Amino acid sequence: MNRTQTNRIYPWVVVALLWVVALLSYMDRQMLATMCDAMALDIAELRDKQNFGFLMACFLYVYAPVSPFAGVLADRINRKWLIVTSLGVWSAVTLMMGYATTFEELCWLRGLMGVSEVIYIPTALSLIADYFSGSARSLAIGIHMTGLYVGQAVGGFGAMAASSLSWQQTFHWCGVAGIVYALVLVAALREKPRTDIAPEAAGKPSGEPVWRSFSLIFSNVAFWTILFFFASLSAPGWATKNWLPELFSSSLAIPMEKAGPIATITIAFASFLGVMIGGPMSDRWVRRNLRGRIYTSAIGLALIIPALVLMGLGHSMAAAVGAGLCFGIGYGMFDTNNMPILCQFVPARQRATAYGVMNMVGVLAGAAVTNLLGRWADNLGLVFAMMSGIVVLSLALQLALLRPATDNME
Repeated sequence: MNRTQTNRIYPWVVVALLWVVALLSYMDRQMLATMCDAMALDIAELRDKQNFGFLMACFLYVYAPVSPFAGVLADRINRKWLIVTSLGVWSAVTLMMGYATTFEELCWLRGLMGVSEVIYIPTALSLIADYFSGSARSLAIGIHMTGLYVGQAVGGFGAMAASSLSWQQTFHWCGVAGIVYALVLVAALREKPRTDIAPEAAGKPSGEPVWRSFSLIFSNVAFWTILFFFASLSAPGWATKNWLPELFSSSLAIPMEKAGPIATITIAFASFLGVMIGGPMSDRWVRRNLRGRIYTSAIGLALIIPALVLMGLGHSMAAAVGAGLCFGIGYGMFDTNNMPILCQFVPARQRATAYGVMNMVGVLAGAAVTNLLGRWADNLGLVFAMMSGIVVLSLALQLALLRPATDNME
């Protein structure tokens, strides 16, 4: 294979390699949501839903404040080694969770997982965006994001794995898998060569002070709009990851072993469809209209609104599955366009930092709603339905204020 063919194919190899990392990321964090009952047999504090909500939120409260600094690192340090280190550390933490015997140990490990995982997303998306500076950017990023959805779905089988093996062994095997794959990345993953793109657009060290990067990002009015709609969708996104199995279990009167896969697989499958629809749609639409990516994302938001209402107020299997499908398709169309829309308003050298800030605000919103749902465990459906109002406001602001002048700001 000649160099030209390799240069054409390798960006997709990067997407494939990082897809597995994305899967491991969400699998490791998601399976705790469905293994609560099994773990509660050994750790009594988990029998209190409020304690369980706090444990889930521990990850988010640590993940959020570290996120902007993870983006700063990704804009200044070799991204391959950041990704390898991140995967290796959080996989080791997953392995250690299988040895935890107290609630306090679980909280500390969950927080450490947040610190180690936070580096991955801004780093990976920045690397993919650099490899795909042309018309396939939304599709490439979207395919990568499907790894998160599949990981979420696989994590939904945590309760089933815990009943077949044990919750301790489930953590052990998942941790070992991640450590082994980190070694694969050492051999196979490559940083985007700096000579392939202009230094100032490479997402590499530019000598620019950190405070200057944050100042330029926060002085960008469009970024504030992107930040708001990202956060407003992160709240229901995290709510579905952490509490939808519990909601379906109670509203449908079925055991968690069935509710977990229904909640996670339905949304994961639909999100994959949303990416496959929204990625190519956005990449084609933006060639004719620079707002094409924004319009595609807006269609996704419009689908999420009725899905949240149906999730919260429906009490039948048909309503649950229908809501999950509608939410997943909409979320996939939204998710696949976040970084491409950011690329329209933020230069390459600041994108990981900007996405790190977005991640922080989005995760804080997710942590708040996760904790709130723990306190309102008897009214989960009502909170899910009420979140649709925030999405309506986000949709209106997105369409009114985002008007890009280019598809790839340098």
